[in-house]
Amino acid sequence: MTIAQSSREEEAFSSSVVLEQTAAAPETLLATPVQVLQNEITQEIVDTHQAAQDREDAGEFLPISLHDFPPYRSSILRHPTKNPKLVDPETIELYSPAFGQRDVAALEADLTLQSTGEPQGERMTVQGRLLDSWGRPLANQLVEIWQANAAGRYIHQRDQHPAPLDPHFVGAGRVVTNDNGEYKFTTIKPGAYPWKNHVNAWRPAHIHFSVFGTGFTQRLVTQMYFPGDPLFPLDPIYNTIWRQKDRDALVGLYDHDLSVPEFSMGYRFDIVVDGPDATWFEPEEAHA
Repeated sequence: MTIAQSSREEEAFSSSVVLEQTAAAPETLLATPVQVLQNEITQEIVDTHQAAQDREDAGEFLPISLHDFPPYRSSILRHPTKNPKLVDPETIELYSPAFGQRDVAALEADLTLQSTGEPQGERMTVQGRLLDSWGRPLANQLVEIWQANAAGRYIHQRDQHPAPLDPHFVGAGRVVTNDNGEYKFTTIKPGAYPWKNHVNAWRPAHIHFSVFGTGFTQRLVTQMYFPGDPLFPLDPIYNTIWRQKDRDALVGLYDHDLSVPEFSMGYRFDIVVDGPDATWFEPEEAHA
């Protein structure tokens, strides 16, 4: 599976943190004085989905996520233009990060306790299981998350849009799955953020998930969204996944039993790493 991709609080969120400008993100590189409007992008999404359905109905096999998705304007900058280079996995392991239970502290799974003060926003408990295609739990797997704050901004040099930073929210955490393949995070519900794909483009609120197998080369990255987001039909990245059932698999489910009384709302997000019911994962080049 794969996770990942990308970057992003009123006085309560005010911070003295100042981030330096850095290299432009791919979306900025494609920006032109005349950008298309949201209704044009939305129609492109509808048309591209219909074209994909027609191709499948004609007997063509299509991947879960469409490559070179026209409404996703910077996709041309997010896929490889050269042939893949074969490498020795064992050699890569010698230069890759090492991790295990002793390297991951329990505090890292609670993103609300990583500072001297409380972060602003709606607290959430996000819990789920990591499974294979037979429904078997995957134990001892490193699960990482990263996300924007409640105002939709990341602590990242490329994120310079005028939403406030939260000095008490870093936006990253990690945990190792238990014997039942379970993980659990306490965090803040992220906000939507602008991303310059087109005029008035906003990404639905989401949390990035990264999962490792038994080695660094087995990393998978995906995103968890939230039920009922009005930005779903407008977002080109979410809609590169052209079948509705596959998009639905990326939406966390509200689970009242996971909610902590007087403290946090609960969401469940199970991740399947392979087989026909696998959770969609981002192509490796998208988060390289």
